[in-house]
Amino acid sequence: MITRSGRAFDGSVLAAADGWEAGAVALAVVDPDGLVAVHGPLDAPRPWASVTKLLTATVVLVAAENGLLDLDEPAGPPGATIGHLLAHASGLAFDDPSVIAPPGRSRIYSNAGFDILASVTGARAGRPFPDLLREWVLDPLGMTGTSLVDRPSQGLVGPMTDLAAFAFELLRPGVLPATALAAATTVAFPGLRGLLPGIGRFDPLDWGLGFELRDGKAPHWTGTGNSPGTFGHFGASGAFLWVDPNAGLALACLPERPFGPWALDAWPAMSDAVLNAAGQVGARVAGAG
Repeated sequence: MITRSGRAFDGSVLAAADGWEAGAVALAVVDPDGLVAVHGPLDAPRPWASVTKLLTATVVLVAAENGLLDLDEPAGPPGATIGHLLAHASGLAFDDPSVIAPPGRSRIYSNAGFDILASVTGARAGRPFPDLLREWVLDPLGMTGTSLVDRPSQGLVGPMTDLAAFAFELLRPGVLPATALAAATTVAFPGLRGLLPGIGRFDPLDWGLGFELRDGKAPHWTGTGNSPGTFGHFGASGAFLWVDPNAGLALACLPERPFGPWALDAWPAMSDAVLNAAGQVGARVAGAG
């Protein structure tokens, strides 16, 4: 459990989530000192869907840091590497291991690629992937209420307390060295175009090693006030997590309503309200001049 931050923040802005018709929405705002503000049920387990990919990627990156595998080694389709799989650049289809493009040619979002990553990492370590996830990430971060109940691409279920703990890790890395996180949140295989599911087509569709990058995408599921350096992920369950390193802030959400068009109105508005309440949007605008 992370401690409370002393950051000044008007937590009432989070109550807008009660108007989303998304059940009891759990929200947490986190900065490098801890929890800034929370809303809704913090201990209720919810499905994280594709937010799971952030943790699966973390396990793979820890394995690489420990020398168990190399990001440039072959994996997946012929010609693809661990790095290609992490960055959705392997050419694999969305939800099955069929190959629909050459590696490094386009950004094709692939659940199958992350399931392969988990399999390769587990085989290299000689242990089941869920055990590695528990030992290397969940337990060290105190995420005891979270478990992988389905595929490594989308199968985590856990409470907001645990998602907030992971957000804190991304703001103040400990499990994953800061240098590795910085590399993972830099564009991998630049210039690839593709489809961000549920949002639209982008050229380029920038992505890091497991982490989606906001960069200049418009429209986007984060706020208009989020800096280009913002990274994170959202899932079909309606869960999301973004981290804005420029603002030194993260926002995590676990609703009871699956992702849909409603989210593209609600999430950016909430993101901007959080940044404004923390005094970050105005600070960046003033600094830009």
